[in-house]
Amino acid sequence: MRPAILTPLFASVATLPGVGPKMAKLFDTLLAEPGREARVADLLFHLPQGTIDRRNRPKIAEAPLDSMVLIQVRVVEHRPPPRNRGPHRVLVEDDTGDILLVFFKANPAWIESSLPMGATRWVSGKLENWEGHLQMVHPDRVLDEAGLARLPPVEPVYGMTQGLGGRLIQRAAEGALARLPSFPEWLDPAFLQQRKFPAFGEALRVLHRPQTPQGIDPMSPARQRVAYDELLASQLALVLVRATSRKAGGRGSVGDGRIANKILAALPFKLTGAQTQALVEIRKDLAEPERMLRLLQGDVGSGKTLVALLAMASVVEAGHQASLMAPTEILARQHYERMLPLAEKAGLVVALLTGRDSAPQRRKTLAALADGSIDIAIGTHALFQDSVAFRDLALAVVDEQHRFGVHQRLALGSKGEAVDVLVMTATPIPRTLVLTCFGDMDVSLLREKPAGRQPIETRAVPLERLDEVVHGIGRALNTGAQVYWVCPLVEENEDLDLAAAEERAAVLRQFFGDKVGVVHGQMKGRDKDAAMEAFSKGETQILVATTVIEVGVDVPNATIMVIEHAERFGLAQLHQLRGRVGRGSGKSTCLLLYKGPLGQVAQARIEIMRETEDGFRIAEEDLRLRGEGEVLGTRQSGTPGFRLASLDVHAGLLAIARDDAQLIFARDPTLQSERGQALRVLLYLFGRDEAMRLLRAG
Repeated sequence: MRPAILTPLFASVATLPGVGPKMAKLFDTLLAEPGREARVADLLFHLPQGTIDRRNRPKIAEAPLDSMVLIQVRVVEHRPPPRNRGPHRVLVEDDTGDILLVFFKANPAWIESSLPMGATRWVSGKLENWEGHLQMVHPDRVLDEAGLARLPPVEPVYGMTQGLGGRLIQRAAEGALARLPSFPEWLDPAFLQQRKFPAFGEALRVLHRPQTPQGIDPMSPARQRVAYDELLASQLALVLVRATSRKAGGRGSVGDGRIANKILAALPFKLTGAQTQALVEIRKDLAEPERMLRLLQGDVGSGKTLVALLAMASVVEAGHQASLMAPTEILARQHYERMLPLAEKAGLVVALLTGRDSAPQRRKTLAALADGSIDIAIGTHALFQDSVAFRDLALAVVDEQHRFGVHQRLALGSKGEAVDVLVMTATPIPRTLVLTCFGDMDVSLLREKPAGRQPIETRAVPLERLDEVVHGIGRALNTGAQVYWVCPLVEENEDLDLAAAEERAAVLRQFFGDKVGVVHGQMKGRDKDAAMEAFSKGETQILVATTVIEVGVDVPNATIMVIEHAERFGLAQLHQLRGRVGRGSGKSTCLLLYKGPLGQVAQARIEIMRETEDGFRIAEEDLRLRGEGEVLGTRQSGTPGFRLASLDVHAGLLAIARDDAQLIFARDPTLQSERGQALRVLLYLFGRDEAMRLLRAG
């Protein structure tokens, strides 16, 4: 049960004074996850992005140009435009000089009532010199004494949405602050004192009512305090989840190497040092009586699939079954086709299970899984439907599932007795994000590329040279090369993305006819597979695609990657797309087509892509350039999406929070002490209900 102290904060924003049903819907758009109402806590966690500093209140003669000032003036004269053409001007003065206030297309009645002749008013804005006279265009505030009394000297500036301006958000935030309860202190007193952190509620008040612009700085004590609390809630939840999965117990799966050795003997190359090390770590985990929860991180093309197959072989040697789950049918089928020849040579029985199997085929596969005649099942999330029963599942491998939250990873283990879980990702993840998203897991890294992989030449080409690119591709096609052509992201709108892909394919078909195929996210699975298969078999030589080919698709003969409007893609995504080529023995090229002039961040991305192919370095740079919310793709469920902490700034606090969480758990694993009870409030406040459910379940 959520503590009663938090009830006011989990009420809808519609319950705040001055927020009606219509405005509440706008707050939902701005603050809430899809399908949920915005709550008072969401508003409190929507921190100001900046401030307007109105503490400078000079006389007219002393007022600086081009900086924010608040000046007390008398209204001397109105100068409406002749025949409503041009701006309405109002002459105002103090005892040191005068200013013209200039209003374009403003309501004359509003101007007359706000600035009545002879009245004293406070006007706020920036002064400029226009043809020898001081003027202020569109003052942002025109106030009488009562209005001035209500105006904060340093005003917070919030992120907004259409129809919901800064003043409305500010008013609602004040209403939310009035609901703040007196929280129990969940931080260690010595740590609080050393860091000079205010109490949590006080920190939120300071951030929404800054006294100086520096008050909201990411490194200010108030901002660090709330960031640390959010990170601590995340780390403590991960520690509790991990402890629960370990406590559930495991069972040792010790293979004798007979199947794995046959696979190794069938390979035309040796494992890299990193692959060998990862296997040692995985097999050690499999042999332990505790559940394995391990993340296998490898750069594009570092050989994760082979490590997974050898791990699954070890489990089968011990008399159990294994499964591999991929996020899409294309990838599941590809894993199956890649593993099948090696598996057959080693005597392993491998089956593919997807949502498109015919009813008789599905029944046959399910029966074979249940009686144990299938050793390894490969599929999509269809593997974990209730109808699928394994005789003895001991290892679940999950590919590319940073889209999965912690609780979903736990659910994977429920298909067998104490199932070990290995999660693979080809998206190198910065160390800070590994701690936040996968802190409940051990980590193995594959940093080496297998022998024989060619470096990829990366070039940046302005879009004006598109004709040259098309002619160059024509020459490459004559030598038998194959080309991916990735179309731009259009405002994250699938319909527009699709239109862009279809349009580009139509243009390329004018040159290359039926050598051009198309694949995009809105095609039916069957059609998508058919388009990919035609490209794999060389029936089409150019595959025009949206980012649906970003992860895992493998056509060794494809040696050219064209990324159109490369400036619209994130670094990690550019790196993933580039990794689709360079998979065979041929020399590969990646062309980044960009539309100039480039912004600073886009320029930095393209330069890094040209400098390095090291996915781990690229991941760190991506975090620096974009912030953690976007690094794992468009904000996905399962990623933390911090609202108060910013990992590029608060990474140092994350390491402290991790140590703190482990120490708390070591001393008080069921959170029963006085501090433990306060920490329960913290976990609920930050929506870590899953950890609390596990705590209650013991």
